[in-house]
Amino acid sequence: MGKTSEEFQEVSQSPYDFKYSEEGFYRNSQGLTREIVEKLSEDKDDPEWMREFRLKCLDIYNELKEPEWGPDISGLNMDEIATYVRPNTQMQTKWEDVPQDIKDTFEKLGIPEAERTSLAGVGAQYDSELVYHKLQDDVAKLGVVYTDFESSLKGPYANMVKEYFMQLVKPGDHKFAALHGAVWSGGSFVYIPKGVKVEVPLQSYFRLNAKGAGQFEHTLIIVDEGADVHFIEGCSAPKYNVANLHAGCVELYVKKGAHLRYSTVENWSKNMYNLNTKRARVEEGGFIEWVSGSFGSHISYLYPESDLVGKGARAEFTGVTFAGNGQELDTGAKMVHLAENTTSLITAKSLSKGGGKSIYRSAVYIGPDAKGSKASVSCDGLMLDSISRSDTIPAMEIHTDDCDVGHEAKIGRINNDAIFYLMSRGLSEEEARTMIVSGFANPVSKELPLEYAVEMNNLIRLEMKGNM
Repeated sequence: MGKTSEEFQEVSQSPYDFKYSEEGFYRNSQGLTREIVEKLSEDKDDPEWMREFRLKCLDIYNELKEPEWGPDISGLNMDEIATYVRPNTQMQTKWEDVPQDIKDTFEKLGIPEAERTSLAGVGAQYDSELVYHKLQDDVAKLGVVYTDFESSLKGPYANMVKEYFMQLVKPGDHKFAALHGAVWSGGSFVYIPKGVKVEVPLQSYFRLNAKGAGQFEHTLIIVDEGADVHFIEGCSAPKYNVANLHAGCVELYVKKGAHLRYSTVENWSKNMYNLNTKRARVEEGGFIEWVSGSFGSHISYLYPESDLVGKGARAEFTGVTFAGNGQELDTGAKMVHLAENTTSLITAKSLSKGGGKSIYRSAVYIGPDAKGSKASVSCDGLMLDSISRSDTIPAMEIHTDDCDVGHEAKIGRINNDAIFYLMSRGLSEEEARTMIVSGFANPVSKELPLEYAVEMNNLIRLEMKGNM
């Protein structure tokens, strides 16, 4: 990585920008060495196969080069990143048992309230470990498994976890997948049995409080045949004047005739390098829906991939990205059609303001066996001033004539006539611009549960005020 870390001004006034001391926390040494990885594996009491897997990933990481495309990440110096920070608590199943400072953090983020009102289960991660995890009794009685990832390695589903872990996202896929495999910590394991339909969402929330640290949670979800579930992921962190890193991994298995909606609202601080990898495998008649709101982070590389491997499999991606001052967000989606009559739809919205750079990057691959497949890509960029930038970089690789593929891209600025009209109706200029931007992002917010749609609209208002 780069030889010197990048510095960031601590200017954020976001309500998410609060922090607590690390008194009593355990933090491993900065950098990435064999000794650090072995110590992490020992601390977590890994099974032998996982210890060997971590060390193999470390070797792959050292062999691979950094990406030669996308935003510049030379300001990220792994020698200055602590890959493991353990809070001064064990994972709790009762909210009252969580330490007060950590409890205060999640209370401010609304996690317990959300659990009480509208969620079937919650996992809350603080730095490198889950501190709270609970599944509602009526959902557990359906056979649903939702647990922290470390427990899944040793419980009754250990063999299943071993079978599926990092089989969709291979360590050799890129340098940060290998990094994740070496130092992963925390995250969730979810298994939905055949035919079970979970009526209310499950949620994981990730909070990175530590300065100069990384978060590497692993999420593995298996939705068995005919099952249905909605999983929500939220992320936030306070702002520091040194680089932080997020290199999590999400692997989603959607079996025959199953349905999974995976929703994310990411609000990382603007000193964060967000180098996350997400991938889904969809079997015959299965359906994956991605709903993504990307806010915050200094640099993002984020392209959820759907591998449509079964006949009639479907995938939809709906996302909005907001890049403000000092941000370069490279986001998009990948759709891989490998079977007949598969269908994919990408709807992406990007906004840029204050000199921010928003890059939409997509890839659609239609293989020779994917006859009768359909793919549609629509990406819209909106620049809110004359100093920002928006780019679209779509790629399509098609190996059969028997398919229907379309692509549409638009980039523009806010119409001054629309601003004038709204101001003539009594709105201030700021209110008018915010209303237009919220309407632009509506395809994403309307797909989110109410409390997350409210959060996303609040984030938009904060960005429009320049407070984040």
